[in-house]
Amino acid sequence: MTVAYAPGKIILVGEHAVVYGRPAVAVPVTQVRAQATVEDATTGQGITIVAPDVDQKLLLGGEGGWPSEDPLARTVIATLKYLGLSLEQDLTITVKSDIPIARGLGSGAAVSTAMVRVLAAHFSLELSPQEVSQLVYEVERIHHGTPSGIDNTVIAHERPVYFVQGQTSQTVAVRRTLRLLIGDTGEPSPTKGVVGAVRRQWRRSRGRYESIFDEIGEIALRVRRSMEEGDIAEMGRLMDENHQLLRELDVSSPLLDSLVGAARDEGALGAKLSGAGRGGNVIALVTAERLAQVERALLSAGAERVIGTEVPPGGEGTPAMEISENLARSDEDAV
Repeated sequence: MTVAYAPGKIILVGEHAVVYGRPAVAVPVTQVRAQATVEDATTGQGITIVAPDVDQKLLLGGEGGWPSEDPLARTVIATLKYLGLSLEQDLTITVKSDIPIARGLGSGAAVSTAMVRVLAAHFSLELSPQEVSQLVYEVERIHHGTPSGIDNTVIAHERPVYFVQGQTSQTVAVRRTLRLLIGDTGEPSPTKGVVGAVRRQWRRSRGRYESIFDEIGEIALRVRRSMEEGDIAEMGRLMDENHQLLRELDVSSPLLDSLVGAARDEGALGAKLSGAGRGGNVIALVTAERLAQVERALLSAGAERVIGTEVPPGGEGTPAMEISENLARSDEDAV
């Protein structure tokens, strides 16, 4: 049996604006992860995908056909084709995840990343993080319609990333440990629907929305600089500014605002919604001294759960990847 994993991710700043060409900064969340396993099956079985978390079982090939619009099936088909392998395999692939679904933590990209990794490992083949990210991006189109590409980039590289759509992303050097608390509202944040709603508003009020996106993009640039310089107080203040701009985009909610306020009142350096919004998570930057108090405040204010994660110091600003429209060795129109 072959096993592979992938972490979650959280956007620090830049959501929504990133879809319109502005930068965003995101970090991996290693405290939650997706797991994929592959086992050889009996001859003639075909490929079976089992996802017990969502009570799903797919059979690929034969009577099952090739349901390429299902994200799990699409991941397997695209990966095998990219690796130059026949689709006529006898495999059982099982995927599990403790990453909350539709909460802005990259659950779909993490599952796809774990599947890509496990298939390559099972056939003793190697894929670079760039290749894994590119494959997962193609699957993300099913999840999100017009994905920014940030989820697959951060999760495949497992490093903080400064991301601009259509440009080479940069991993970010971190000078001081970042302590983050992620407060889960318990309410889904359907990325595709919220991104679509913002796009409709942008079409109606393009000048106003472009101005907001510009401000968010400037915040992302300054947050990157703060991470590199170790100025976590400035980073927190910028997170607060970003949340206010997201409220102007009408992607917050009363519960998200309440959680943000509770975190700030208990001494968080900064707090904001993270991800598409209208549900999902808030993220709070905290000191070690205030961590426990902020966590209690988030739970008291209505968070269903709180995930703590740390981004350790280290790393260098190096190129990560550039999203392209087509894979070099893969057909976008899988069978």
